[in-house]
Amino acid sequence: MAKVHTRFVCQSCGRAAAKALGRCPQCGEWNTYVEELVADEPTRRAASSNGAGAAAPKPLTQIAGGAENERMPLSIGEFARVLGGGIVPGSLVLIGGDPGIGKSTLLLQTAMEMAAQGRVLYVSGEESPAQIKMRAERLQRSAGVADGNSAADWLPPDQETKQLSDSLLLVTETNLDAILHHVEQIKPRLLIIDSIQTVYDPQIDSSAGSVTQLRECSDRFRQLAKSSGLAVFLIGHVTKEGVIAGPRLLEHMVDTVLYLEGDRFQSFRLLRAVKNRFGATAEVGVFEMVGRGMQEVPNPSEAFLAERVVNAAGSAIAVTMEGTRPLLVEVQGLTSPSAFGNPRRSGNGVDTNRLLLITAVLTRRLALPLAEQDVFVNVVGGLRIGEPAADLALAAAIASSVWDRPLRADAVLIGEVGLSGELRTVPHTPARLKEAAALGFKSAVMPRRLRKSEELPSGIEVREARSLREALELATLKAQA
Repeated sequence: MAKVHTRFVCQSCGRAAAKALGRCPQCGEWNTYVEELVADEPTRRAASSNGAGAAAPKPLTQIAGGAENERMPLSIGEFARVLGGGIVPGSLVLIGGDPGIGKSTLLLQTAMEMAAQGRVLYVSGEESPAQIKMRAERLQRSAGVADGNSAADWLPPDQETKQLSDSLLLVTETNLDAILHHVEQIKPRLLIIDSIQTVYDPQIDSSAGSVTQLRECSDRFRQLAKSSGLAVFLIGHVTKEGVIAGPRLLEHMVDTVLYLEGDRFQSFRLLRAVKNRFGATAEVGVFEMVGRGMQEVPNPSEAFLAERVVNAAGSAIAVTMEGTRPLLVEVQGLTSPSAFGNPRRSGNGVDTNRLLLITAVLTRRLALPLAEQDVFVNVVGGLRIGEPAADLALAAAIASSVWDRPLRADAVLIGEVGLSGELRTVPHTPARLKEAAALGFKSAVMPRRLRKSEELPSGIEVREARSLREALELATLKAQA
């Protein structure tokens, strides 16, 4: 019988230690060490001394696959966009997000669609097959009503399940060996694991979700995907900081890492790719949570601006790039006299440090009286802006609220604000202007271009400025020194 000993492993980076440490010396995180039981026995994957079974090197021209047309198409256009054009056979995709954000719903919709092309195995470690079946029936009924079918067109409740595809197979299982046995018997085209933190290898003496279990189980699924051409989707839990639970090695092992973001109290959901070996990184798909599940939003800019109040003070339109897609969002600013000694700086959807920088520039370079004002900023729609191209819109929204004077309703603002109050150019300017013109905006305030050879789209008037003060004047705001 194998001997068992105790060790402590960092949940953040996977570093092992003989005793629990307050701070990990490798990743620097605090209170991340957990206790694990480890059996002293050789692993099943120990390589033989003569290299038997190792893959032989091949010339690049003789390797099969690699064509873009091998992707499995998806009718959910936003999901296909984030994946790079469709599901790649043999890929390993990790999807994370807050509880109740819609991860299982999105993948169940994908499984129901892919079942028309071949067998799909949905493995759940958290829900029973009956629960998943109830959700599938609800999604199907809601989709039928949305397509315009009347109540008389529907079958009785005991016959509704016959409309579901027999190619979608459900099982509740957490044993890794049992899951791999099901895959060998069924031979599906798509495998969904919900979630990876519930799967355990019976030959490892540690609980499910531990660093060792996550590393071993993910590696086994990776080997399965690469050797058989099976597309595997893993749903991952997230920590309170919003990152996928487990070691960062988990994100390195998979081909694609997706995060489903959004506020559960709002209908919009953002599917963001932070890693993708088969497509562009930082790509974003926009969905809306409705009765029939996750419905894609083909024109997110129009949806974000649908409830905009025209000619309202403290409102500016920014054009931000999410991956390869330009998005128009409304940035709202509000200033109010502070009732305390230290004025507040609160931002929803923007980086707090960036907000502090913009307020400092407005106070120092434009002499705005913000030292005794609380400043609140909100990005409408739940989108989080991380690029500096929204600096000008952010500054304009705050200045508009201070002066209680609206910006031009038909203008978008693009540009990065420097510490000296200057405006700096941002990339992808033609794509941003083209999207703004398509939504009916007539003018754009942006930094003065250094390269005049860059062709800009027609149909929108470009107003260039060198400084923040000049840009605010072009947006019909008069700087008040």
